[in-house]
Amino acid sequence: MTRECIDLQAEIDALLADGYCLEMIMPADAPRLARLSRGNEILELRIAANLQSKIRDPQSKGRAGMEYRDLIPDRLGGRVIASHIRIANGGEVSDYVHYHKIRLQMIFCKAGWIRVVYEDQGPPFLMHAGDCVLQPPGIRHRVLESSAGAEVIEVSSPAEHETWVEHKLKLPTAQVKPDRMFEGQWFVLHRAGGADLSDACAITETDIERATDGLAHVRVVRLAAGAVYSPGPFGEFVLFYVLSGSLRTNESNQTLRADEHIVFSRNVDMLTLRASEDAEFLEVRLREI
Repeated sequence: MTRECIDLQAEIDALLADGYCLEMIMPADAPRLARLSRGNEILELRIAANLQSKIRDPQSKGRAGMEYRDLIPDRLGGRVIASHIRIANGGEVSDYVHYHKIRLQMIFCKAGWIRVVYEDQGPPFLMHAGDCVLQPPGIRHRVLESSAGAEVIEVSSPAEHETWVEHKLKLPTAQVKPDRMFEGQWFVLHRAGGADLSDACAITETDIERATDGLAHVRVVRLAAGAVYSPGPFGEFVLFYVLSGSLRTNESNQTLRADEHIVFSRNVDMLTLRASEDAEFLEVRLREI
């Protein structure tokens, strides 16, 4: 059975109180479709068609009360989404064990901390600013708590994907399997640091390229004032998100400051980034989208 509604979350809350279980919700940044069950009954909720046609708010409240800022408004035709996500209130997060039907998803902690737990990856752990994870397709996980105002940068493909609730598996799992493959990828937890900060251009690599067989490449770059960075060939997509300082690009001749970003969905010959002052930025590349 399918039912249209105006306020999806209010409708979900009412049905949960009436004995239904949430099975699936999508998309995570601005949910408009949910599937619930009660016994053998399956109910699909949809935001009314006339409301879906409205222009997407670049800032919205998504799943589990998280605030989303869309970094790529056109989402490259639905192929990829990049989001700046903020959790305004500290403490326990209203999340549940879930998994995503995705091709790729990585999360970079930009500010504060979040406490998370992942299937077969041991006990819950804290992610601090500068840490990064690769969430392979289908891995069960949960956000447990966060500091007030915690922020992350998330890149996923495709842009809209289903989030399914896991009702049976409890986290953390009894076994730890760090090398387990999930649809051809394995989980990566990258901790901040590891670069020689005395260099004019200091690059901190992650293991995400190896874990995705070259599909994605994620690094943090620090440039001293006046230093130049040339990323070289990057495939079909690259995101540069400025974490601190400021950069200038030769391609668009614009200055990017902290919390600003630029996206290229094609290779750009001889692209360079020059630091107007000491700067740090996140670079996410996808070979194909």
